[in-house]
Amino acid sequence: MAEQKKEHRAGFVNIVGNPNVGKSTLSNLLVGERLSIITSKAQTTRHRIMGIVNTPDYQIVFSDTPGVLKPKFRLQESMLVYSQGALVDADVLLYVTDVIESPTKNQEFLDRVAKEQIPVLLVINKIDLLKSQDELLALVDRWKQLLPQAEVFPTSALHKFNVDNIMKRIVELLPVSPPYFGKDALTDRNSRFFVTEIIREKILLTYDKEVPYATQVIVERFDEQEKAIHIMAVIYVERDSQKGIIIGHQGRKLKHVGIEARKDIERFFEKRVFLELFVKVERDWRNQENKLKAFGYIE
Repeated sequence: MAEQKKEHRAGFVNIVGNPNVGKSTLSNLLVGERLSIITSKAQTTRHRIMGIVNTPDYQIVFSDTPGVLKPKFRLQESMLVYSQGALVDADVLLYVTDVIESPTKNQEFLDRVAKEQIPVLLVINKIDLLKSQDELLALVDRWKQLLPQAEVFPTSALHKFNVDNIMKRIVELLPVSPPYFGKDALTDRNSRFFVTEIIREKILLTYDKEVPYATQVIVERFDEQEKAIHIMAVIYVERDSQKGIIIGHQGRKLKHVGIEARKDIERFFEKRVFLELFVKVERDWRNQENKLKAFGYIE
């Protein structure tokens, strides 16, 4: 008797939660590629970034969303729209929290998750920071009261603990469906997008306080040849004083950002990279609708 062919499964898995709980670290582990910025600073993801996992039997479209936060700028309002939209178009929802934040930190968003009819996997990240099993059990009980329908996965994304079990459960929950994207697709984002994200990560790691959050990176030239890529990018800031900080004394800070970004871009594309960086002032761009449209935050 001939063996019955497996039905192909495919679906959208959206990753949501508050800022700085490890959503991007988990997303990159699940996708197997470094698609989202990972730094210790909050609010680093500004867009929904899709990472696609393909095998002969299934296709998972992961979507890493910005952390849920109370908006202070027009930019953050657009980021919140991405996060709230993730509740609408998912087949499986991954709600990521950690052992540090209060379970009721963002009650309004949590209440929306609790009403979802789709499967919800609750990932409690950073369990390596707990001192005892009793602490973990108490935390799981607390979350069970808040999201009674969710399946709980205590996890340490940093140490890759329990990530395989999350992946296994996601595959089990996928609907039977043909693939949504080509089987060789890794993401829905283009090359320029990842260049801007790498440069933005280096800015976040290099500068303090508010300055990194007031920056926007635009790739104005991306000339790819067989063995090398020539890139010219502009870092936009909101004030002249921020421009001075980004450039630094005798241009040293900007040079450092360029060197560090170029190394990662070369690793990402596996080619030699020539990178030019410039800094321009675009006053109060985070509150200007026309600028947010031009920078791709509002459709």
